Amino acid sequence: MTVGTFSLVLHSHLPYYRKAGKWPFGEENLFEAIAETYLPLLNAFNALRAEGIQAKVTLGITPILAEQLADEYLKEGFEAYMSDVLDRIELDRERYEGTGDPRAELADFYHDWYRDRLHDFQETYARDLLGAFRALQDDGCLEIITSAATHGFSPLLSRDSSLSAQFKVGVDNYKKYFGRAPRGVWLPECAYRPGYEEGETYRPPIDQFLHENGLNYFFTDSHAVEGGKTAGYRRYIGLYGNIEYIPMPERPLSGLTTYQGYWMPENPVAVFARNEAAGYQVWSAAEGYPGDPWYREFHKRDGHSGLQYWRVTGPNCDLADKDFYNPQLAAQRVHENSDHYVGLIYDMLKRYQEASGEEGHIVVPFDTELFGHWWFEGVEWIKQVIRKMAKGSGIRRVTVGEVVESEPPSHAYQLPESTWGAGGHYHVWMNPDVEFMWPIIHRCEERMEELVRRVPTPATPLQERALNQAARELLLLEGSDWPFLVTTGQAKAYAVERFNDHVDRFDTLVDAILAGTLDEETVAEIEGIDNAFSEIDYRDFANRQARAGVKS
Repeated sequence: MTVGTFSLVLHSHLPYYRKAGKWPFGEENLFEAIAETYLPLLNAFNALRAEGIQAKVTLGITPILAEQLADEYLKEGFEAYMSDVLDRIELDRERYEGTGDPRAELADFYHDWYRDRLHDFQETYARDLLGAFRALQDDGCLEIITSAATHGFSPLLSRDSSLSAQFKVGVDNYKKYFGRAPRGVWLPECAYRPGYEEGETYRPPIDQFLHENGLNYFFTDSHAVEGGKTAGYRRYIGLYGNIEYIPMPERPLSGLTTYQGYWMPENPVAVFARNEAAGYQVWSAAEGYPGDPWYREFHKRDGHSGLQYWRVTGPNCDLADKDFYNPQLAAQRVHENSDHYVGLIYDMLKRYQEASGEEGHIVVPFDTELFGHWWFEGVEWIKQVIRKMAKGSGIRRVTVGEVVESEPPSHAYQLPESTWGAGGHYHVWMNPDVEFMWPIIHRCEERMEELVRRVPTPATPLQERALNQAARELLLLEGSDWPFLVTTGQAKAYAVERFNDHVDRFDTLVDAILAGTLDEETVAEIEGIDNAFSEIDYRDFANRQARAGVKS
């Protein structure tokens, strides 16, 4: 007998790093995630499948991440990166051998670990991670969902053309790699806004663009459904750095629960909210599992090799005082923490069942890169949670698409303007540090519409290439990563430079198209840097702004 259902949702996303630096910001961030998160996840899901257990994880892979995982240049870069890591580990082995330093044994551990990940990439998965994830979906182990093409912050885009195109390109990109249409979508930053009238135009709700593109469910944060106060950071604290927390004004309590989904009032699209308590146990740096003293410390690195040889040690322990990591003792804590989590989820579902007389559904979404990359032991924790739930726990694991199909929501609810960012509002992506970006983004949106209107049809082959490349640059400059990295202080100069680079390439192309001065060399050069989305069609960026009072 079951007490309810559980859906683990993993949102996999990184900025577009291709040919945009190596370290500390750039391609090596992608390579770290491949080695420490994506490959271990594939191994975990396949190990469970070999045991006869379908993971039933809802896995988001953003289109811009998919493009990078499929890119041959970046695959070669990953192999070179892994070879360099192994070389640095070998130097550490020589440096610490015979000294009595615990790093000697840990270097042996890391040598085997990274060697195996390189073997997984080249041999087990034949350098095709997307194909490996697709095989798991085709076998019923996962449900893969999409997102906006470049993770653009949807509510602040000024033109419905670019907002619609973000999702259309996302859907088309998904079909290219996964051979089917997606059912679910991750709204970038869980950012939602209802429909509203703006002067003489009507801005449709975000869910209308989802419905138009065949998407039938998405996610939001708990406060957007329950009301009340926002509880703080909704993502693992390590992903934020230092950011001012500005609470949202308290909303009236709605009386609704996150133990079920809801239909949007205007479109047949369902929304599922994060369960606050179930998520907090994982994402909280202070009280969640990643802060366990025996887990590997993310922030302290060896001065020679950059390897992470230390453990968390304590919540207020200075980096200089960290103790050395012990993989065996960390593994023991994974067993204990996974036992605790399965018990927590069971108790929550049981209490809801007893109070309501019906089974509840717990949804817990996280950034995928938390597991393995930020929290080194996190992927093994996921595997053990799934295995323990599968073995008579009374908890039924489901993908969110299965819920929409077999147990669809029975009520509708209009979400308010909201995000899963700090404070629950738009502040992370619209504040004095980043507000300069938005007039530029809006100008570029309008210029793209102008291009589509003014260029004759059919365009010449060179014009068509340039138009499609301009559309790529528009999508790339719209990415939510640039204001996020500025606001959090993680990579302010890098993010501003990246934003300006895409704006410059966009303007270069638009100016040349409109002036009739296009040349093959310029177009080819820009295509060689930003080559995402072969499926893009500039015609999708035609003006589609609706008149006020018209809700088409």
